[in-house]
Amino acid sequence: MAAALLRRAVVVAAVLATVTSLLAPAAVAQLSTSFYSGSCSSLESIVRSGMVSAVQQEPRMGASILRLFFHDCFVNGCDGSVLLDDSSTLTGEKNAGPNANSLRGFEVIDAIKSRVDAACPGTVSCADILAVAARDGVNLLGGPSWGVPLGRRDARTTTQAAANSNLPSPSSSAATLISAFASKGLDSRDMVALSGAHTIGAARCASFRSRVYNDSNINAGFATRRRQVCPAQGGVGDGNLAPLDAFSSVRFDNGYFRNLLSRFGLLHSDQELFNGGPVDSIAQQYAGNGGAFSADFVTAMIKMGNISPLTGSNGEIRNNCRKPN
Repeated sequence: MAAALLRRAVVVAAVLATVTSLLAPAAVAQLSTSFYSGSCSSLESIVRSGMVSAVQQEPRMGASILRLFFHDCFVNGCDGSVLLDDSSTLTGEKNAGPNANSLRGFEVIDAIKSRVDAACPGTVSCADILAVAARDGVNLLGGPSWGVPLGRRDARTTTQAAANSNLPSPSSSAATLISAFASKGLDSRDMVALSGAHTIGAARCASFRSRVYNDSNINAGFATRRRQVCPAQGGVGDGNLAPLDAFSSVRFDNGYFRNLLSRFGLLHSDQELFNGGPVDSIAQQYAGNGGAFSADFVTAMIKMGNISPLTGSNGEIRNNCRKPN
């Protein structure tokens, strides 16, 4: 009898521990997909409308907004800090090495914020608007959709140094990428899935010059074609663009991974995902199974969106996404 009771107690304790571990991230973050259901029920339709206009005007904007969200979350958490302009009292993230001359889409977020505030004044954070806009950008280019946990508040400050030290480089190795993502609570599968965001968008010559002139694990014909838009001399043509996915850069699919299997990765860090290393099997799985990639991408996006958000009374709801109140 006593033994049976002890076994039952152990089982109950194990179940409670499992439930607690599953709920802990959401509980700590206090994020919820229904956070604005009573205070701004039109939020998602307003963001969707703004993103439809932006993507119709320029399909690449879906990728640009997704990249903004990634760069926001990896620097001090998903707190809208990437949107802050430099001022006499703040040197922000926009001109950090990984962001200067490449981050874009700020005006899209500004326009959506104006419309959201017209409907729900002082209610919705810039950080949450960016999170929803990133989801819609993916979906409008043919990718999956998902419920976005909300309730983030906006940071009042940030530093350029934080962006320089936290954002992975296009020259990163697989080991460096795994470590960088692990430091944010994201595992190897999350890292590979999130890297699949490179199925849309474009990169600047300055980011892939070394890859197409110096790397050996690259398809020779592909390297030759990319050299045509990217001169060997540094400082010349740095801003020239090439699609990250050679075949479907405005459609969110698993083509990025198929490219890697053919050594068509545009960035050094892209090809590191399939280069005889620890995550080759994941990239190979995604190349053959677009559904698995989409499902894991959604999981990873939700996890990334839960990196150190400001909630409760922390931070603020910015009136202007570009500056603290």
